Amino acid sequence: MSIRNTLHGGPLGFGTAPLGNMYRNISDDEATATVDAAWSAGIRFFDAAPFYGAGLSEVRLGKALKKYPRDEYVIATKVGRLVLPELVDRSKRTFGEKGNIFKDGNANAIRYDYTAEGTKRSIAESLGRLGVDRLDYVFVHDLAQDFHGDAWISKFEEAQHGAFPVLDKLRDDGVIKAWGQGTNKVEPIEIELELTEPRANGMLLAGRYTLLDHESALQRLMPLATRKKVDVIVGGPYNSGALVGGAHFEYGRIPPEIAERVKRITALCEEHGVPIKAAALHFSLAHPAVAAVVPGSSRPSRIAEDVAAMNFSVPAAFWRDLRSSGAVAEAAPLPVDDVA
Repeated sequence: MSIRNTLHGGPLGFGTAPLGNMYRNISDDEATATVDAAWSAGIRFFDAAPFYGAGLSEVRLGKALKKYPRDEYVIATKVGRLVLPELVDRSKRTFGEKGNIFKDGNANAIRYDYTAEGTKRSIAESLGRLGVDRLDYVFVHDLAQDFHGDAWISKFEEAQHGAFPVLDKLRDDGVIKAWGQGTNKVEPIEIELELTEPRANGMLLAGRYTLLDHESALQRLMPLATRKKVDVIVGGPYNSGALVGGAHFEYGRIPPEIAERVKRITALCEEHGVPIKAAALHFSLAHPAVAAVVPGSSRPSRIAEDVAAMNFSVPAAFWRDLRSSGAVAEAAPLPVDDVA
């Protein structure tokens, strides 16, 4: 069963990392209002993870969704990190290259665990925090160098013999609809797509198939996913906000070359009267492997912007000028390619 055939409400989802107090401390009321805004706008796909605020995002999402029928939405979460009862000094907690991005989240300690038992425990605990009886998609989280350094390969092997078979069986038994990896890097997903078994049927690729950063994914990952009929969900389509006026790219400072690319794309959008969010979302969805896109938000107003961007009709002339300007790779599929 493919992801694209099980989505409710279309390909626009809601990434809930900001509900875990990523970058800023928000209230429970603001978190609930943001989820309610997504629901009112017709969004029915919610992406969560234990990592987001050490369980805080899942708890907030679950409380907000409790009043809505479970059969009317799909929910994804992730495995690979366990939220522990022990508390730590949040000011000193870091996560690989990403630093302390959830410094205002829960103070619980977090432990990596990609084993079979750890995977089963993670799923059970996510169900409890979310307050639901089932999950739709489960992704193995951050099997990559940005979190594990050179030890990422050993972590991948742990998941290959632990988390992967567990999730494969859950999918084959009909307990979940899809599984795969959720990562900010292309290499781990490329390796998994080459495996004979277990066989994932979905991937969540964050920040690597966007207007600002897509060249590496186009080389092997996207062709592999297309050939093997594995659906890709694009997370972080605005690259941590860099594309839309934010101060971060990949959770850190915006590099000069990225800032320059943002200026070029912004100028083209202004010339054609295209909201930059519309350009970003439609670009990612133009690739045939992409089934959904999940921007994150912690404000109801941002949800409205995302929905308006999805509904915006981007003129063909913009896509042609975007390609001819060199702002995107020549090989990147664009919506204009479907226009006769």
